[in-house]
Amino acid sequence: MNARAHCTGAIIAGGRATRFGGVAKGLELVGGVRMIDRVAEALWSACDDVVLIANDPAAARWIPGLRVIPDIHTGTGALGGIHAALSAAAGAVMAVGWDSPFVPAGLLRALRNAGDAEGVEAVVPISNSPWGFEPLCAWYAQACLVAIERQIGAHDLRAGAWQQEVNTFHLDVSPWGSPDEIFFNVNSAEDLAIANAKPPRAS
Repeated sequence: MNARAHCTGAIIAGGRATRFGGVAKGLELVGGVRMIDRVAEALWSACDDVVLIANDPAAARWIPGLRVIPDIHTGTGALGGIHAALSAAAGAVMAVGWDSPFVPAGLLRALRNAGDAEGVEAVVPISNSPWGFEPLCAWYAQACLVAIERQIGAHDLRAGAWQQEVNTFHLDVSPWGSPDEIFFNVNSAEDLAIANAKPPRAS
């Protein structure tokens, strides 16, 4: 039996959070736990190691001991974060935005399992986003790096626009609940209040 391919979990902590007063929103509490810690715990359950993709000088203090990787192409948003993660990883990457406190560990394990089993370059969960999937909760093989670099070079920074260039598997998330609940993003103080009003989710 072949050894399982290595997978690095990447907490994507980019952006200035202008709708959140410019603060490091992933450090806010949801259900008494920082969002960054929720995402890290889910990634550790599914991946071989975890890194933090961030440009903030304070990032090394957010989770002591966790490797911090800055963007190579600054000012490129979430796409630049995925690029930085793949550029630093030894193999595949599981990318999750740090403002998504309800992504279940079981879903991340399923994304990785599909990546190993389906012989594809990307595995994305089906959602109700404009893309129809979540580019910031996805498994990416190293082969995606070329397409992402081409996209950045074309100055098209849309996080999901390049995936039509790679062989992608779309994963049904219904076993874990509603995609609107699973992929709820905290982008404002109002969103944080909504998140804190939600009942705890199973992983």
